[in-house]
Amino acid sequence: MRIRATVAAVSGALALSALAVPAAQAEDDRSWSVPQPFSASQPAKAESGKAKSSFGATAKAGAAKITAAVLNGGKPAVAGTKTPQTYSLSVTATGVSDIYAYVWKGPSIDDPDSIGISQNEDASDCTAVDATTTTCKMTVTFDPASLYNSDAGSWTIGAAALTNDGEVIENYAVAKTSLQRFSKLTVNAAPEPVKKGATLTVTGKLTRAHWDTNTYKGYTNQPVKLQFRAKNATSYTTVKTVTSSSTGALKTTVKASADGYWRYSFAGTSTTPAVSAAGDFVDVK
Repeated sequence: MRIRATVAAVSGALALSALAVPAAQAEDDRSWSVPQPFSASQPAKAESGKAKSSFGATAKAGAAKITAAVLNGGKPAVAGTKTPQTYSLSVTATGVSDIYAYVWKGPSIDDPDSIGISQNEDASDCTAVDATTTTCKMTVTFDPASLYNSDAGSWTIGAAALTNDGEVIENYAVAKTSLQRFSKLTVNAAPEPVKKGATLTVTGKLTRAHWDTNTYKGYTNQPVKLQFRAKNATSYTTVKTVTSSSTGALKTTVKASADGYWRYSFAGTSTTPAVSAAGDFVDVK
């Protein structure tokens, strides 16, 4: 990881510090921090030698396991160009008393080019699901000021946990999630009003967050649907598909036949969320 943090379990409670290690600072000066990988072969013990869960569960040796994790309710996280975006994260485990989570992207957890973000909270909000299972809730924040375009796509959720026996376990790859670059889409149908049967020109532009420059730039060579909704209708119908230009621009022509709303709609990609423009109403005379 580009920046490591220290991990320690103290008196049966998991405590992690996000202090950066200077020697691990990346050349691009991004301030990532994730828990430093550690081994359960060197556990931190409570004074009694066995840490009781604060949720009333007592796990047998070897029973502790981090089983599931979900970011943003299973939906991709999305970030624009200015405002940091915070998302919910929940992690479920058996036989543990506390959990600390993080998200990371890269070839491996130890690769120097991998990046990661620790949870925001010093302590997670944990609830007992049953006698042996605990779910902890926390949040992570994606800050556009620290993102690059290459960071879009698949991320991995990892977590560390303190078992009810006072040992530390960690699962670097509990689940997968994704981060997308926020998208925008515009539309303009002209002329307005227009005579029935006359040519209507529909223009627009598809852009997405460009994290390298913290601006919005055109999303090129993408299929975008031109859709129409009649004045009193409740849903849109696809008329044709238009491909965005080298600047993200969209332009096509249609015959005006009835009053209604025109819009462009983009289905999205793995790195960019779906987006539809607000309908532009055209009065046909």
